[in-house]
Parts: sequence; C-alpha cells; structure tokens
Amino acid sequence: MGLVEVPLSRQVIERLDLSPVRQVLPACPDPDWQLRFAIDYPRDPSDPRELSEVPEVRLWFIRLDAHYPWLPLFLDWQGELARYVAMLVPHQFSPQDGIQFNPEALDIFIMSKVFYLYHWLQQQGQERLGKLQQMTEVLGYQLDPALFDLLAAAP
Repeated sequence: MGLVEVPLSRQVIERLDLSPVRQVLPACPDPDWQLRFAIDYPRDPSDPRELSEVPEVRLWFIRLDAHYPWLPLFLDWQGELARYVAMLVPHQFSPQDGIQFNPEALDIFIMSKVFYLYHWLQQQGQERLGKLQQMTEVLGYQLDPALFDLLAAAP
C-alpha cells in the first residue's frame, strides 16, 4: 500500500474524530504500509508553541493511541514517529537541539509499546521483532535481544 497521508483539520481534532484514520486503515496492515499525518491546525502567528504543545492536538493523539496502540509500528519513521511520540510523552523543544524527551517518560512509553506490540505481533502471526527493534532505535533506545527471549518464556 505504501505511504498514506491522513489529513487532520482543526474540526477533526477538536471533535476528537478518528474517522480520517479509520478510512485509511487496512484490516491487517501490510508490513510495508506507512502512515503520515498532515495536520492543518491554524494558530495565531504569535503563538510560539509546537503542535505537540497544543492541548487539543495532544488530546486527539492520545485518543488515537488508545484506539490503535499498534499504530507507531506503521508510522513513517522519517520524522512522523518522533512527532507522534511527542504528542504522548512529556518533552521540551529547542531550535538548536530539537525534541528532548523526558527520559523516564520515554522509557515507560517505549517499554509499554514493546510489551504491547510484541504480544500484538504474535497474535497477528508476524515475526517482526526486527521491525519492533528498529522502531525503538529510531527513538534512540537500544533493546537487549534477551528481552524477547524473556517475553517468549513469560506465562
């Protein structure tokens, strides 16, 4: 299917409307399928906040993540994954350094996703542990391969 862009308007975001995403989601995502969001959320030109600092936008992404917790595995990792995580994880932004995530919050987010996605991939019959590991590496997180052995042996 390739790269799919989902347009998000201010109205969609403020209504917490997930229908633009539902319209493009395949029943069982192809491993090569990627998603990107085109966010059109006009703000006052004097508003210095990044989109991830706008409460309405963050709330929409929190709802999205609650409904589709497997979605990060299928995001376009060239910037979209970091933006998605920024919607969910406390961070600071600086023009020089970019996004600086709260380290403890990022640890919790990543491990929660790893535990969920490991189980979800098993249910889908997909052995995509390499992709799961790559996703965490994009966020600067190294997983010990022994973690997957531990998860496989866990009751």
